[in-house]
Amino acid sequence: MTYQFIEFSVHAGVATLALNRPDRRNAMSDDMRAEFVAALQTVASDKAIKALVLTGRGSAFCAGGDIAGMKQRLEAPQGEVAFNGWSRQQGVHRAQALLLNLPKPTVAAVNGAAAGLGADTALACDFLIGSERSQFTWSYIKRGLIPDGGGLYFLPRRVGLAKAKQLIFTGRMVEAGEAVALGILDRKVPSDELLSAAQGWAAELAQGSPTALALGKKILNESFERSAHEIFDLGSQAQAICYTSAEHREAVTAFLARSSAKE
Repeated sequence: MTYQFIEFSVHAGVATLALNRPDRRNAMSDDMRAEFVAALQTVASDKAIKALVLTGRGSAFCAGGDIAGMKQRLEAPQGEVAFNGWSRQQGVHRAQALLLNLPKPTVAAVNGAAAGLGADTALACDFLIGSERSQFTWSYIKRGLIPDGGGLYFLPRRVGLAKAKQLIFTGRMVEAGEAVALGILDRKVPSDELLSAAQGWAAELAQGSPTALALGKKILNESFERSAHEIFDLGSQAQAICYTSAEHREAVTAFLARSSAKE
């Protein structure tokens, strides 16, 4: 597929997806979202891809929702605003859910400002790495809105409920140092090392069994909402699948061979 608003490449099993509207600070338009979804579906289905790095081109990671969509919302007939908004939200949530549930490790390389939907999109990744240029703001409140890209779900799990409320209620800017202290960023590196560090980390995370990674990630993503008993049950089912995987058979066979050689 040819992309206009993103850059997509794969090297040594790690896919790099870069939002590529630098003149709009990578604000997420409907067209960009369609390409984003298509690329995520490719990552999910291609067995040669083991992990994903998400970043932005230019000075920003993602400035949030595109202003054209906001203008269209204001210009729509009053009786159509709610349904149009609901329909648009389905597209946003589809993209965010694909990223959250991608059955492979994901790393957000936050190269600049991540605002509104951009901040939510970064948090939909498993891990976040940034530089001194990284900034976060859940600025929805300044537009009379609530976080609609998963921030109400992701942020409390990162920083705790009280701090999430503070950041969402104020919409204030969080600089890179504070983002590390709060747990929004997992790692901070010099800006000129950011992408290579993210790609190296993604490759490291993807070294294990793809089957075990996918199943473990799915259960971990549900662990706060389910009881211990439910997690045990899901784990039993997942482990039964792991028992049948080629990776498990090869690893156990190699382990037994090493043990026999030592006897």
